[in-house]
Amino acid sequence: MAKRTKSGPRSWSEYSLIDCGNRKKLERFGSIVLIRPEPYAIWEPKLSEKEWQKRAHAECEIVSNNKANWKELKSFPPVWSINYPLHGKNLNFEVQRTRYKHVGLFPEHFVNWNFIYEKVQRINDAKVLNLFAYTGGASLAAKAAGADVVHVDSIRQVVTWARKNMMSSGLSDIRWVVEDALKFAQREQRRGNTYNGIILDPPAFGLGAKGERWKLEDSLPDIMKTVNDIVDRKNGFVVLNTYSPGMTPLVIDNILRSIVTKLPNVQTKELFLQSETGFKLPTGVTGIATS
Repeated sequence: MAKRTKSGPRSWSEYSLIDCGNRKKLERFGSIVLIRPEPYAIWEPKLSEKEWQKRAHAECEIVSNNKANWKELKSFPPVWSINYPLHGKNLNFEVQRTRYKHVGLFPEHFVNWNFIYEKVQRINDAKVLNLFAYTGGASLAAKAAGADVVHVDSIRQVVTWARKNMMSSGLSDIRWVVEDALKFAQREQRRGNTYNGIILDPPAFGLGAKGERWKLEDSLPDIMKTVNDIVDRKNGFVVLNTYSPGMTPLVIDNILRSIVTKLPNVQTKELFLQSETGFKLPTGVTGIATS
């Protein structure tokens, strides 16, 4: 039977979801407080609009084609850093406003970083492949645990951002690849290369490094078949993150059980962020398969 749980990030001092509602969220990254769009937060927030505006340094509004306009409410630096303590080590992340609503971090993934670190530490000479790797939170967690890490993303600027995070975290020697994730995984398959850990955080829609089109529902089965071919059967794990309304825990569970057949132990988690005002904000689904 599928094991499905809910999972929120462990408490830490550098990030907090203060409140959410009216399709927005009020978050603190270090000392900087931001208002960002959140389509799932359709309820009424606990704090007043006046209180949100009083606390926030900037508000992000989506204007067109998912592009963002940032309204600055208080003066603050364009780039700042926050720290995540991971088993006695510190991962350092550069945070900044982007032309989309993102700031360089997905806080809901912090629980997975702990799993990745603990899993890698139990594998001798672990090799980890991070696909759709963004600014590298999972890559840093695996590297901090001693893995040989390959980080793949189709956007060069994002890979550069991840490299900065690695260096400021006191880590080194992650292999950086700017390429379409599916094409890279298929090439590794042809080469006969395998990995102990494979992490995927695919978008709902996207374009590869050379204009390859990605639609999650159409492309996910193909990449998971390739993942099944290149993951290690004896000491392997797969972490699949999704943030798409159609990708429910049951769908992710079925995908992992039917396609990633090398790894029979499957657990799915509905991720959420706990707000200071008592709300649990759903942030997607993670499926984990292990040997």
